[in-house]
Amino acid sequence: MLIIAFALAAFTSFAQPPHRDGISKEKRQKLESMKVAFITQRLDLTPEEAKVFWPVYNQMTDELHGLREKRRSDLKNLKSESDSLTDKEYEKIFDSDLQFRQAELDILKKYQPQLKKVLPMKKLAKLPRVEDDFRQELLEKLKERDGKGPGSKGHGGKRP
Repeated sequence: MLIIAFALAAFTSFAQPPHRDGISKEKRQKLESMKVAFITQRLDLTPEEAKVFWPVYNQMTDELHGLREKRRSDLKNLKSESDSLTDKEYEKIFDSDLQFRQAELDILKKYQPQLKKVLPMKKLAKLPRVEDDFRQELLEKLKERDGKGPGSKGHGGKRP
């Protein structure tokens, strides 16, 4: 089953832009492969489930990523101008945050019926928690690699 997961990850990673988020294509592919294997294993997806789940899931996450990238870009542009903004402009930023959250929710609601068709509800209900677990595990690995987390040697979890 993991072979199928890695094959699906390799297939889906070709659709990714080469330097999304400042991460090289190779690192992006490795992360995507890890995510596919993690989610496939944690949800105990059968090969048949994986075959129909991953295309829908990838399409949904691509839309969410595009929305988040736009938001990140907008906020980055505003940050450079933050000292000169008026209260009216800050109000617009505040309101746009709600619009962003609604757009995120709209994407999730759009894909919910499709996901319900391809996975049993028991597995689908676990998906948000499994995604959170994957992010948490990645963060822990990054902290360990950077010498800030448990398992780091000799620095008490802090950099010298």
